[in-house]
Amino acid sequence: MRFEKLALVASALSAVLSCAGCSSADADPKPLDHEPAGWADEVVLPTVEDLDSDPNILEVNIEAQVSSVEIVKGKPTELWTYNGGLPGPLLRAKVGDRLVVHFKNSLPQPTSVHWHGLRVPNDQDGVPDMPYPAIAPGETFDYSFVLPDAGTYWYHPHVNSAEQLGDGLYGPLVVDDPNEPMGLGDEAVLVLSDIAIDDNGKLMPSDGGGDFGTLFGREGNYMLVNGKVQPTLHVLTGARQRWRVINAAKARYFQLAIPNTTFTRIGGDGGMSERPMTEDRLLVTPAQRADVILEPRPAMGQNIASARWVAYDRGFGTAFNRPDEDVIRFSFEGEAAKPAPLPELHRELAPIDIANARPIDISLTIATGDTGRLEMGINGVPSWKAEHVMAPLGEHQLWTVKNTFEFDHPFHMHGYFFQVVDVNGVAPAVREWTDTLNVPVNGVVRFAVSFDDRPGMWMFHCHILDHADAGMMGMVHVQ
Repeated sequence: MRFEKLALVASALSAVLSCAGCSSADADPKPLDHEPAGWADEVVLPTVEDLDSDPNILEVNIEAQVSSVEIVKGKPTELWTYNGGLPGPLLRAKVGDRLVVHFKNSLPQPTSVHWHGLRVPNDQDGVPDMPYPAIAPGETFDYSFVLPDAGTYWYHPHVNSAEQLGDGLYGPLVVDDPNEPMGLGDEAVLVLSDIAIDDNGKLMPSDGGGDFGTLFGREGNYMLVNGKVQPTLHVLTGARQRWRVINAAKARYFQLAIPNTTFTRIGGDGGMSERPMTEDRLLVTPAQRADVILEPRPAMGQNIASARWVAYDRGFGTAFNRPDEDVIRFSFEGEAAKPAPLPELHRELAPIDIANARPIDISLTIATGDTGRLEMGINGVPSWKAEHVMAPLGEHQLWTVKNTFEFDHPFHMHGYFFQVVDVNGVAPAVREWTDTLNVPVNGVVRFAVSFDDRPGMWMFHCHILDHADAGMMGMVHVQ
């Protein structure tokens, strides 16, 4: 958050300096090529005090607690939160910094904190009993690790994951690259999520719909941006913005479209990609991140527009008869000067050598368990019965993930980035590091992964968290 404040102050100062020495007789000041101060006030994220004066250490207190948050106007909701807010506070540091989190659990259940996407030591990954047990109510735990990679990440629990995340436990984490080029636009970190609240402002049960709800993945009836319903960005027409987008929903795919606007995607889960790509729609599956540049413009003669959620068909009629919905609104309050051309954005990413990579074949499966309840699994076996995938330190592996039933699955691997080789035989347009990929209906995805010098038990699972809780997860034993 301290970097966001500096950016807003710099924007305001630039606006003042651009007219330094002007008098009332002067011509109109030069138009801004960036957003005015306060343009994103409605999506400002919660902050937390840095307890360490060392500029290379970010040390914070985070408490998981039950708090009253007003999502539906006039009807506060008792949520599970980090530090009392929704989402949890933005943690922001730079590559090579150490993050120290003094965590306290004040919830009525055990919990943990998983640092999604970060290449942390195994004992910091936040998965219960791998190696530490879950953090019991009233207990504390100190997380401490170096941030090795620039990019956009997030944190959430890994105990009763669908319920705890769905009730409000998630927060953003950004690792800055001090060598990143300037001129990428005014930045907003946007945590997309949803939540299920009834007419009285009360959280709906996390197991609503039984097995049917588990199968489809439970989506909330309110879509949120940084904990707000349909917030407004107060912007200049054509001014350049940079969005760091995090999909923190437990099941919902966010596909966004903005009339008259394209998205230039410059990165994703693991920081910058090889080169930018331009897209008419931005698709971010559960747990994925997207780093995009855009220059929103209204329709002719209007001063408003919106980023709309467009239903994505992830199988079995999940997009049928679902109307578009506003997620973010724009209020255009003037015309921006034409921004300077984007700087050259290129990242050298050597491909993982798969010539001698060991093949790992898995299938995402569904079955009826011994009790008659729905079970999801890997290779026909739910997580509680599964054998581990073995990976000697330093080994390259080529994973083939096959989806055997009628829903897409966002597949996530803890602790390691990987490179997608192909989806249904088609190679991706650009190379990038990722930790979450979408496996389409009846599709086959291949990716390459290299297991470095961090031994331990590492989880992989579907990030529709209802599916993970129903058994669609496994473990890689790196040793």
